[in-house]
Amino acid sequence: MTRITGATVVAGVVGHPIAHSMSPILHNAWLAAAVIDGVYVPFDVSPENFPSFIKGLRGGSLSGLNVTVPFKTQAMALADQVSERARLAQAANVLVFGPDGGILADNSDGLGLLTAFAVQAPGFDPAAAPVAILGAGGAARGAAAAFLSAGARDIRIINRTVARAEEIAADLGGCVRAYGLDQAGPGFDGVGALINATSAGLSGAGVLDVPIAATPRSAVVMDMVYKPLLTPFLAQAQALGRPTVDGLEMLIGQAIPAFHAFFGQPPPEGVDVRTLAKQALGL
Repeated sequence: MTRITGATVVAGVVGHPIAHSMSPILHNAWLAAAVIDGVYVPFDVSPENFPSFIKGLRGGSLSGLNVTVPFKTQAMALADQVSERARLAQAANVLVFGPDGGILADNSDGLGLLTAFAVQAPGFDPAAAPVAILGAGGAARGAAAAFLSAGARDIRIINRTVARAEEIAADLGGCVRAYGLDQAGPGFDGVGALINATSAGLSGAGVLDVPIAATPRSAVVMDMVYKPLLTPFLAQAQALGRPTVDGLEMLIGQAIPAFHAFFGQPPPEGVDVRTLAKQALGL
């Protein structure tokens, strides 16, 4: 049990729903290992109450919040300061509450994505070949911004509604191009990485019907979904012999800078939070 004191630093994660979140497991394991007087808790907030919920935290009652679906765009709009990462992604997954009442919005999702590639596909070079991203929501935009910052020179946003992909391409610049889902085959040609930034596959919901076989055999295939850990998308990629990166590793990667922002120091080394999260997922 976590011992709560008068000096306990409180942070958490907000979403709707939130019961599935693995973030409390990661952060509380790090807090225990580092012997920090802190706790990390989940908040399930209805969409209509989200603005008043955030307003009530001004002044530092909490040190910060991770933000997940469906609030990432709204969270950025409620902040007083917005980091360049959040601005590029047009979404915030981290809110830091200052004692003066100010709120800083940041986005560590891109850092988490790049960390996941570094851990599970250590030979991957984002500048060496095109990168294809499926979807045109906040997750896809954040992924494109992250790869752009990492030196990618050809980023392909592939989405059923091509106009939404075109919006991201227009915002992020010339090396980002839009493709319709019916152009997925040409969009996969020669890529070094293929990322599913849609919710297809989440808890068995929907399956992406795209020609993964059109990617080179060396292409790294990633799915941002982590429940199930092995999505149908990743299973198909593995059956084709493609190296893969999973969404759980991205979740862990994005949590590292968030922990630092909330508790004033990086997570302690040597804590196997991946195994803890897999156990919670029943794996």
